Amino acid sequence: MKKIIFLLPLLLLLSCYDAERNCKDFKTGKFKFEYEVDGIKKTTVFERNDSIEIETFEGKTDTASIRWVNDCEYVLLKLHPKNMAEEKAIGMKILTTSKNSYTFEFGMVGTDAKQRGTVTKIAN
Repeated sequence: MKKIIFLLPLLLLLSCYDAERNCKDFKTGKFKFEYEVDGIKKTTVFERNDSIEIETFEGKTDTASIRWVNDCEYVLLKLHPKNMAEEKAIGMKILTTSKNSYTFEFGMVGTDAKQRGTVTKIAN
């Protein structure tokens, strides 16, 4: 019983914790996104301004328009889709930020399936 009384205030404090989100710091700049596919490390580099994102992956460059929903959420839409899957918009939501990186959640607009990743800012 004493343990429960001790844990209750701790749980209340943790439930009030709000992760830091300075999303405006990441609206523009040059970024790097690293992830693994079948044990192989892949890197995407992209540059973003308020309305356009230019992405380079495995030597191929692609451009997408950006529509900001709020300071921490935006929607990407490829400008030159090569297939039906690329025609679908991707919703992006910044969950937490640090000095030079942010953790985000993304998925196709209209679906519940989401993935997470971390992006590092490499230049303003």
